[in-house]
Amino acid sequence: MAMDVGGVLELGQQYIEVILAIGSAFVAVISALIARGETRRQRKLQTERLRQSIDAASLEWGNAAIDTLARAAMFARTRGLQVNDGAFLANKANLLVALSTLVDRGRMFFPNLNPDNKGAEKEGAYRGHRPPILDALMWTFHELEALTREGGPSSDDAAAFIDECRRLLVSELQAYLDPRRKDEVVERYDDQTGDNRSDAIAKSQALKAKLATRRPGFQFGAEASTVSTRLQ
Repeated sequence: MAMDVGGVLELGQQYIEVILAIGSAFVAVISALIARGETRRQRKLQTERLRQSIDAASLEWGNAAIDTLARAAMFARTRGLQVNDGAFLANKANLLVALSTLVDRGRMFFPNLNPDNKGAEKEGAYRGHRPPILDALMWTFHELEALTREGGPSSDDAAAFIDECRRLLVSELQAYLDPRRKDEVVERYDDQTGDNRSDAIAKSQALKAKLATRRPGFQFGAEASTVSTRLQ
């Protein structure tokens, strides 16, 4: 009888060890799943913080761009009120420098589209097609560059043209930052070459065509990285 009780106790101990081992393994699996979930959550939080930081920096850039375009339009409207030619050229040069630097600073947030399809001989940041939001600044640069104090070609509505460029930039910046489109733009602007970019590209090209009509003979290959010394 004593042997039977001992056998039962030994068998029970074995079962308990098996149950404890299974329980430990189960706890380990649960702990691993919890840790994995926490890691994913932390990564998501880090990614969101990074996006918020980028959005804040791009908004700061956008505010500077909007301000510069507004000042450019006002300059075009009041060009005849400049004290003299020297003041006109100085203010014009300051605006051209501001537009030029804004284009290059904007490349940090809005890289060129399809970089493998155009400009292979250029440096990396300048390959591909400029996004519409930067086109708005470039078209303003070229419009302002051709402006003269006395008037010149199409100067009467130069401010209206610059206002159109500003509206394109504001619309594109809002679309880029709009939280309702976070899922759509999660890869950010350089991947937006589908339907959601086609409208902005069409508007940019329409402004380019209008600029070509306003400034006959103008060559569109130039960038705004260097302010032209041929100020009129």
